[in-house]
Amino acid sequence: MSLDLSPLLQPFSCKSLTLRNRVAMAPMTRSFAPNNIPNQAIADYYQRRAAGEIGLIITEGVEINHAGASGFPNVPQLFGDAALAGWKQVVDAVHAAGGQIIPQLWHVGAVRKPEHEGAAPAYSPSGLFAPSKPSGVAMTKSDIKAAIDAFAEAASNAKAVGFDGVEIHGAHGYLIDQFLWEGTNIRDDEYGGSLANRARFAVEVVQAVRAAVGEDFAIVFRFSQWKQQAYEAKLAESPEQLKQLLDLLVAAGVDIFHASTRRFWEPEFAGSDLNLAGWTQKLSGKPTISVGSVGLTEDFISGTFASDKPTVEKSGIDELVRRMGNQEFDLIAVGRALLQDPQWLVKMRTGRADEVAAFSKAALQTLD
Repeated sequence: MSLDLSPLLQPFSCKSLTLRNRVAMAPMTRSFAPNNIPNQAIADYYQRRAAGEIGLIITEGVEINHAGASGFPNVPQLFGDAALAGWKQVVDAVHAAGGQIIPQLWHVGAVRKPEHEGAAPAYSPSGLFAPSKPSGVAMTKSDIKAAIDAFAEAASNAKAVGFDGVEIHGAHGYLIDQFLWEGTNIRDDEYGGSLANRARFAVEVVQAVRAAVGEDFAIVFRFSQWKQQAYEAKLAESPEQLKQLLDLLVAAGVDIFHASTRRFWEPEFAGSDLNLAGWTQKLSGKPTISVGSVGLTEDFISGTFASDKPTVEKSGIDELVRRMGNQEFDLIAVGRALLQDPQWLVKMRTGRADEVAAFSKAALQTLD
């Protein structure tokens, strides 16, 4: 028997985005771009997900044209003639399959490791990888301006090659998040101190991107409470603090928030069942994307992600349908389940969930 997935299958529109349904592919780094250039294999990879009826493809994080932006090998860049020609091929392939696609603009900041540094250091607001953990160099005002300009250039390039919008990566302990989080931002100038000051870099990135792409091009901003360096970290300890941050970003030009959580069913603040995306929608009035372990049942993870096992009982599609039916958030991003099977949504929609095979880390290098 097929599930009633109607809350996931409704169309969605926001400025340049006109999606056939509410399901997105979450951004997932694979390091499959030789010499940082997207190739035919990457075009085929994203086209298969679009052909599997996914409404919105959010690409893996893509490098912007700033020294120190890269942190991992073979990550595709969004500058230079060869890379832009490669992305044009990817965009055309996704559009041909009926999907829409946006790139995730990425600067890793202090996460950059020495083996990737070359002539560029690991830039960050205060020269910290995590609280009390020095890494790289603190950014000067000219460094900050150069990084902002690079985000704007990447967004302009995205629009020029036909992407349907852009996502700015402001989550998970990377550069923008390093400015937002008081654990890694101990500056004493206008970019540090209060939440409003710590948000200044993010606000100026969004403003520059908006100026580069115009008013009708959709801007998504991804943020998270947790960091790779601290899963219990909080940008906002209360709804009031979260609203302060969101208001600044909305005023700067954000159209959609992508609220990243590790498990979509977990409540964000005491006294409410709403997750981070639910609170974000309520407080900002903007559409939101939720994400986090969609469909990772114990059978699916097959022992590979043992840390997920104690809580997978709520990860099923029924809980997702319930929350989306309640209009708690507007879209859902699917990661590992869709990485494993391009036809995941089709199989769920047509009652063939038992055909979705178990995922394993060992298979990651062969998944296409």
